[in-house]
Amino acid sequence: MAEEKETEESAPVEKKSSNMLMIIIIVVLILIIIIGAVVAFLLMGSDEEAAVNNAPQAQERVADTRTNRKSVSSTSFDNNRKLSDIGVLYPLDTFTVNLKSDSGRRYLKATMSLELDSPELSHELDSKAPVLRDRIIRILSSKTLEEISSKKGKQKVSQQIMDTLNSMITDGKIQGIYFTEFVIQ
Repeated sequence: MAEEKETEESAPVEKKSSNMLMIIIIVVLILIIIIGAVVAFLLMGSDEEAAVNNAPQAQERVADTRTNRKSVSSTSFDNNRKLSDIGVLYPLDTFTVNLKSDSGRRYLKATMSLELDSPELSHELDSKAPVLRDRIIRILSSKTLEEISSKKGKQKVSQQIMDTLNSMITDGKIQGIYFTEFVIQ
């Protein structure tokens, strides 16, 4: 009879400890799920932000194409040029810059080549390379993701770079800028 009392007393203690262990496991799993959801939300939030910011641009582009179908831009000129018409190309090193933004989490990696009107201009560009790189970095880093993500935006940036560099050189003229790499992250 004494043995029966001991087994009856130990059974509730085992039940309480197994119930407590089950509760602890459930609480830990719930915390892991909540933490995973918060991390996923934070990581996905920056992508949704970019999608929301790009949506108005897409609507503007559609409106622009409807109203400006008859206008001819310099990009169509570049697309219609033959390879034999392109002058001497002067390749530049890769530029990696932070884009102007509130979050500061976007950067641009761009490689470009300059089209020169004469081969003699390459000597002047060699001697002024650090100044040219500085000006290009300043121009690229002053742009936002929205400004450079469209084809028209890239054309504006290349025109601004070309105008800036042409104002600095004396031996010739830069006729065009060709991006060989353009990565936004």
